[in-house]
Amino acid sequence: MSRTETPPNDLRALLAEVAAGRTSVDEAARDLAGLGLTAIGDFACLDTGRAARKGVPEIVFGEGKTVEQFVAIVAAFLSRTPVVLATKVSPGQVAAVSAPDGGAAEWHERSRVLVVRRADYRPPEARGVVGVLAGGTGDTAIADEAVVVCREMGVETLVAYDVGVAGVHRLSAPLREMTAAGAGALVVAAGMEGALPSVVCGLVSVPVIGLPVSTGYGLGGRGEAALLGMLQSCSPGLSVVNIDNGVGAGVTAALIARGGAA
Repeated sequence: MSRTETPPNDLRALLAEVAAGRTSVDEAARDLAGLGLTAIGDFACLDTGRAARKGVPEIVFGEGKTVEQFVAIVAAFLSRTPVVLATKVSPGQVAAVSAPDGGAAEWHERSRVLVVRRADYRPPEARGVVGVLAGGTGDTAIADEAVVVCREMGVETLVAYDVGVAGVHRLSAPLREMTAAGAGALVVAAGMEGALPSVVCGLVSVPVIGLPVSTGYGLGGRGEAALLGMLQSCSPGLSVVNIDNGVGAGVTAALIARGGAA
């Protein structure tokens, strides 16, 4: 590979160039100073090295971005990385995105997650199992966000929905299945009072990620009661992400199940 052919976000290639004497240490230092950063106008500075550094695909948060900004950001990532996930995406944003030649776009309507892949995309090595549970049907969209993230990270995902504490006996069969499959972590999404993650955590021997969801009635019904209930849990081994943060729950569970980013 010649000096000019070295992709700026390919650390291994850059180090090989230095080792072969085709790139000086000073030149490599300048490349590293900007490694994985791409600026777009005055509204975005993108970290395009995250997948290589963390084992987590790039994830774009759609809300708050104009259609034009969203399209520009997705296109910039795809020029440097083979796959991009976007969450909290509107139908207008989805309609405006075009997959690269030979690539594909996959729209998960319920979770509002868009996955865009280049033709040269290769999925990560399959490793690990995560279980995802949701208390009620109203919690499934956010739980699905975690499911998509886990699967895009190469983790097998088992799902059990509408198994909340109002009928806690519904938990028995899915927990047996997830345990038998060797799930390394569980994501438990719940709105209302958010009790389900504490119950699940008291029954299993693996880490549980509590995912509070903004479903419920009146005071505390936007996820606040669920969040506070999970944070106050007396069940050890329960960690909690922010309200409706399916991405954070999915990434954390997948990294645990995979044993890290490698």
